[in-house]
Amino acid sequence: MIRPVAYRMNEQTAVNNYFQKELNLSNATINERGQKEFDAFVEKLRAIGVQVIVENDKIEMDTPDSIFPNNWVSFHENGDVALYPMFAENRRRERREDVLIRLEKEGFVIEQLIDYSTAEDEGYFLEGTGSLLLDRVNRKAYCSLSPRADEDLVIEFCEDFEYTPVLFSSKQTVNGERLPIYHTNVLMALGEDIAIICLNAIDSKSEKKMLIQSLKEDGKEIVKISESQMQQFAGNMLQVKGADNQKYMVMSTAAYRSLTPDQITIIEKHSPIIHSNLSTIETCGGGSARCMMAEVFLPKV
Repeated sequence: MIRPVAYRMNEQTAVNNYFQKELNLSNATINERGQKEFDAFVEKLRAIGVQVIVENDKIEMDTPDSIFPNNWVSFHENGDVALYPMFAENRRRERREDVLIRLEKEGFVIEQLIDYSTAEDEGYFLEGTGSLLLDRVNRKAYCSLSPRADEDLVIEFCEDFEYTPVLFSSKQTVNGERLPIYHTNVLMALGEDIAIICLNAIDSKSEKKMLIQSLKEDGKEIVKISESQMQQFAGNMLQVKGADNQKYMVMSTAAYRSLTPDQITIIEKHSPIIHSNLSTIETCGGGSARCMMAEVFLPKV
């Protein structure tokens, strides 16, 4: 996780991230609130036994979205690290070699880097596990194609990492117009045996049917959320392991409050819920709890 030093609304991402909204606050106040929310979130994760490696952002980099590291990097069980091409120019500076060096110092093994970032030069993008929802057990990569998720790059990733691509399109209603959702991980979350998904965002009946079939054949219980719940980041969850390998479903307080009692019951049947207030981060950044965590599957020394 990357602790922010100059968190603010990123004007370069707001052009197609319709979850972002203006706050009538100074950038200094936004950053201060963002830091407090970040620190409280990390504390809650560590309290349940999750190993959290925190790296600080660098003020000179001017990277307002650095708090969402899962978009530029992913870490894999075989020791591979993937680096991704980013839509916004100021987000490309988030890719930092010193973060990888820090992980090696923490005892993780990096075998090789697979760098897709040169696709930026041609205007093609694939924003990590924001774009790619990876079912690492069943080797499937779910992806909602968008200006930030290029189909050819998804296929290339799947060939390199031996995943089966599950491709579809999703949209949200913005001022009465149906526009592409920028990242897969705001409409859909996966646990080992559960899937939370906003099916209302998928206008194609055939794609909707294909998705449901793919999830069910892997034995996942499906929790359907509405578009209004998605707007509260109820699709932006991540299942993590805490002490004694206990699994938890992590989300924001806004996401938790949007859920119905029945939905909470189903989720907690699979793993207890941990939620934290991320309201400033969500409003300005258009991302939530899942986006803030770049999970490390690398082998250890």
